[in-house]
Amino acid sequence: MELRLQSPLDMHLHLRDKDMLRTVAPLSAKSFAAALVMPNLVPPVTSKEMVLSYKRRIQEAVGQEKFEPYMTLFFRSEYDYAFLSEVKEDILAIKLYPAGITTNSEDGVDNFSIEALAPTLEAMSELGIPLCVHGETNGFVMDREAEFIPIYERLAKRFPQLKIIMEHITTKEAVDALVRYENLYATITLHHLYITLDDVAGGLLRPHLFCKPIAKRPEDRMALRKVAFMAHPKVMFGSDSAPHPRDKKEAPGCAAGVFSAPVALAALAQLFEEAGVLENLQKFVSDNAQNIYGITPPKKEVKLVKEPFRVPPSYGDVVPMFAGETLEWRIEGVF
Repeated sequence: MELRLQSPLDMHLHLRDKDMLRTVAPLSAKSFAAALVMPNLVPPVTSKEMVLSYKRRIQEAVGQEKFEPYMTLFFRSEYDYAFLSEVKEDILAIKLYPAGITTNSEDGVDNFSIEALAPTLEAMSELGIPLCVHGETNGFVMDREAEFIPIYERLAKRFPQLKIIMEHITTKEAVDALVRYENLYATITLHHLYITLDDVAGGLLRPHLFCKPIAKRPEDRMALRKVAFMAHPKVMFGSDSAPHPRDKKEAPGCAAGVFSAPVALAALAQLFEEAGVLENLQKFVSDNAQNIYGITPPKKEVKLVKEPFRVPPSYGDVVPMFAGETLEWRIEGVF
């Protein structure tokens, strides 16, 4: 059995910088035509010059691979219409992080009042720049995403022309919000389609599955799978692949992030085939994102075959999801 995917897209990707960038960027570029690259570096990407410089570093890291890095800005409430007009052609979206909620988000938003956010969001609405959001509060860890839904709702109602992407959703509540508001969309990760909190901490702690938002309950995973498997037009694949070196994962204060980029397409093919909906994977990993963002990615065909693929124990100093395990599908060629 074989599967051919046209221009697969990863609409939520962390490539980091420097040595880590040079390790992981070629792995995404090998199997994806393009990716939406997150801006939470140190310091965060907040200017046109930083966007262009980071894009050059990514392009150098991927070499001759046919791969388009779609760039993002780190949200700041002081961005005005003039600044956004100047940078619009160099970015695809702006990413909003609540302050301190995840890796390198200390400079994020700490005031979610409409008055504080309105000038920037109104300018984004007028210019057609989508808003990507890491939607969590600082409440009890299992409730953080559900508690953030009212903020999504306020934003969706106040800025009806603004495309709002609920990033890496993990809960039934977030899935339900999709159908209530025309301008809400979502990305779903590989790991949240596969795991629940029990896989992370139900037995011995598995640090390489620890992520934020944290994996939730079986009923939440079921809700995510339902909309992903049907390739609901408002959801798309975003790996949230977030590499950390082994010594930052296998340590006290374990860093949050699952590194899934090099195994994502094979693992998705396995999951969608098991559900009997392999024909819907193309929409989930490419077509929906093209429609939502209005993009035309580079042409790239990825051929997968149903043959065993043993996942390497590491890529450089980064341990991937399914390390040492065998998946049922593998990438045979990229054209």
